[in-house]
Amino acid sequence: MSKRDYYEILGISKNATAEEIKKAYRKMAIKHHPDKNPGDKVAEENFKEAAEAYEVLSDDNKKARYDQYGHAGVGGAGGFGGGGFGGGMNMEDIFSQFGDIFGGHFGGGGGAQRQQFRGTNLRVRIKLNLEEMVNGTQKTIKVKKMKLAAGTTSKTCPVCNGSGVQVKVMNTMFGQMQSQTHCSNCQGIGKVGDKIPPGANAQGLIKEDEEVTINIPAGAREGIQLNVRGKGNDAPFGGNAGDLLVVVEEEVDSAIKREGDNLHQELYVSFAEAALGAQKEIPTVGGKVKIKVDPGTQSGKILRLSGKGLPSIDSYGKGDMFVHINVWTPQKLSKDQRDFFEKQMSNGEMIAEPSGNEKTFFDKVRDLFN
Repeated sequence: MSKRDYYEILGISKNATAEEIKKAYRKMAIKHHPDKNPGDKVAEENFKEAAEAYEVLSDDNKKARYDQYGHAGVGGAGGFGGGGFGGGMNMEDIFSQFGDIFGGHFGGGGGAQRQQFRGTNLRVRIKLNLEEMVNGTQKTIKVKKMKLAAGTTSKTCPVCNGSGVQVKVMNTMFGQMQSQTHCSNCQGIGKVGDKIPPGANAQGLIKEDEEVTINIPAGAREGIQLNVRGKGNDAPFGGNAGDLLVVVEEEVDSAIKREGDNLHQELYVSFAEAALGAQKEIPTVGGKVKIKVDPGTQSGKILRLSGKGLPSIDSYGKGDMFVHINVWTPQKLSKDQRDFFEKQMSNGEMIAEPSGNEKTFFDKVRDLFN
């Protein structure tokens, strides 16, 4: 099932301001809020869908990637990453991240009792070759992350009574002024360690290796960030884990060069092959293919193999493969070869005789984009 457009979900235009995006989300979230629609699975899915849209459009970086690449650029369930926001985030995740947006509209919807401390995100880089970028792949990598140590227990912070904040009252010339800060005893978590195993820090976390499998779809590009939900650092004392952010890097191919969705490579042919024509086998990202070099092919001719490039990240099409023909000039000749060419030259044969129909460099460049 295809994913709906985020702007359509919130009922806004692509030019909506940050405040308009927030207001639209609040309106949709209140309409489909579980407290208002108890037991209604459709309303719950609509609520998650609106939260997913807001999670992307309220973040400038994610919004820019979504505007350029669509769902594939932001780790949605229909694109990159580990299941997307709506597919992998539960109701507690949503309340934890956006609970304050409801204000006091619902007694239990966005209150402090719903909020959970969240682990920090991890960022790693992963290299892909052209074939993996074209066809997609699955990679298993090892990451070092903070994990909740086995046997860790916690208790409510005695300083803030679990609220995570401390309220300070100061007497000034204008009367008493109140300020609120993170609790210095629990660092805003609301819990402190009760039993901490050896090797773990004060929050019950210990650094360990973990293997994570990442599904990489066809069409991944240099710089794209995949979001694997819940595979970042664990939260102190058992809250929601952070995410693993995987940045794609492209391995340089020795033979094939990429230009957007199009691919380029050079093919060297001999004098004889250029003059008489030949069948040549070349590598592509989908395997080797045979191409025909026509008789009389000139150096610099470009052959276009339609659909042999990369799949477009924001459409259903594919780029092309451009094969640049170079006629190879031998640097050393045998005596027989030299005698042959000298005879041809003395007879006035095999000399450069442009017909006037040859394409210039600019003609060839123009053809690439037509």
